[in-house]
Amino acid sequence: MMYKPTIGLEIHVELKTKTKMFCSCLNNSRETIPNKNVCPICLAHPGVLPTPNKEAILAVIKVGLATNGEILKQSFFDRKNYFYPDLPKGYQISQYEFPLVKGGFLEIKNKDGSTSKIKITRIHLEEDTARLIHPEGKDYSLVDFNRAGIPLMELVTEPDIHTSYEARVFAQNLQLILKYLGVSNASMEEGEMRVEPNISVSKTDKLGVKVEIKNLNSFKSLEEAIDYEIKRQIEVLESGGEIKQENRGWLEAKRITHEQRSKEFAHDYRYFPEPDLTPIVILDDNGEINLDNLRQTLPELPEVRKKRYIKEFNLSENEAEILTINKDLGDYFENVTSEISLLTSRNNLRAEDYKKLLKISFNFLTSDLLGLMADNNLSIGDIKISPKNFAELVFAFDSGRISSRIAKDSLAIMISKEITIEELISQANLEQMSDSKELEKIIEKVLTQNGKVVLDYQNGKTNALQFLIGQVIKETKGRANPKMVEELIKNKIS
Repeated sequence: MMYKPTIGLEIHVELKTKTKMFCSCLNNSRETIPNKNVCPICLAHPGVLPTPNKEAILAVIKVGLATNGEILKQSFFDRKNYFYPDLPKGYQISQYEFPLVKGGFLEIKNKDGSTSKIKITRIHLEEDTARLIHPEGKDYSLVDFNRAGIPLMELVTEPDIHTSYEARVFAQNLQLILKYLGVSNASMEEGEMRVEPNISVSKTDKLGVKVEIKNLNSFKSLEEAIDYEIKRQIEVLESGGEIKQENRGWLEAKRITHEQRSKEFAHDYRYFPEPDLTPIVILDDNGEINLDNLRQTLPELPEVRKKRYIKEFNLSENEAEILTINKDLGDYFENVTSEISLLTSRNNLRAEDYKKLLKISFNFLTSDLLGLMADNNLSIGDIKISPKNFAELVFAFDSGRISSRIAKDSLAIMISKEITIEELISQANLEQMSDSKELEKIIEKVLTQNGKVVLDYQNGKTNALQFLIGQVIKETKGRANPKMVEELIKNKIS
């Protein structure tokens, strides 16, 4: 009988609030000066009292609504007791029995195109720990308390996951929702989102011994660590050994997990209600829970946006997904479509022309523009070309005024300079050449210089024609109309 892997995820997310969870210190985990954003409260000095951050509480409720969870009418903060050098108080203010959100689910798309529903156990709020720094070659560690007390959301799934692929897709879907909601940057590279899979293998329906891999900070590491751990556990069991319930780390360089410490049980933390904080009560003026107003403030979520793009812009599912995953790119595309709509109306074009212009815009956006942005290390917010100027560039290309090469070269200029395509055409004489007499002179010159290639074409080597077309376009600095050049060359040498 085959072993069946079972996986649950614990995902920690630093929330994007102005201040920390229980004090007024700046929430900035990327601060490079150690121990800059600290105060007596987040350093746990004697006699200080915490004050909960309302913005963080609302952020978790929004995530709960977006993931189909139940928002509890009343929830509590608890003390989670354990000692570790990065924990100022010697305990962590967290939530246990009564979290902000219970239940919920996310649907994920499997490799075969089917969907699976991954249930969520709970989403609760706690404070982050400090950061330990281990200087290379030294026999001591340093503690930076800038991160201590930052609002930390923890989402725990049910053990509904059975492959590393499912785990990665769930984490990616959640990350996208967090970004759309604006509650977290959720950058794994910056430690703002950390995923900890719990993995067991068994030949029966009964779960095996659970092993947790701590603090994975990339989707690639998540997938590779799960695959390795499944393989390791099977090998241990097949050799007659036993799996220990423990926490393991992931060694990126060696692509292996390694033992860290034995895994704690809930009773090891000795949870009890936080005596310095009152219950969190979510009520409207009538004393009843009413989240309709908050629900109405939620933005369009990724899956809804993707379906709208397919229907509204006639995109394929894969095309819509590109614009959904990159939210800023999707926003830019929507602004471009508005400008395309205006151009279509102004020039009395048909609905078919509008759809064609949308398709060209999508192609320029997702291939040429994204490529230029990557080459120049730019984001959508950095580029100088406005949606209006982008739409006019697309229109100039589609109408035949400029060639594909000129369009691409112009785009490369326009991303870093506020200039219109009309200004570029005027300044550099970029308008596409369509005068057959002028083109014929250039073609005669190219054919004379490439007699062997002409013979190759006449002897059946069709690729030779593309070379000749390319030489003409090069001679005209990209201004020649490729289709016209092809016809003129064929007429002369066929």
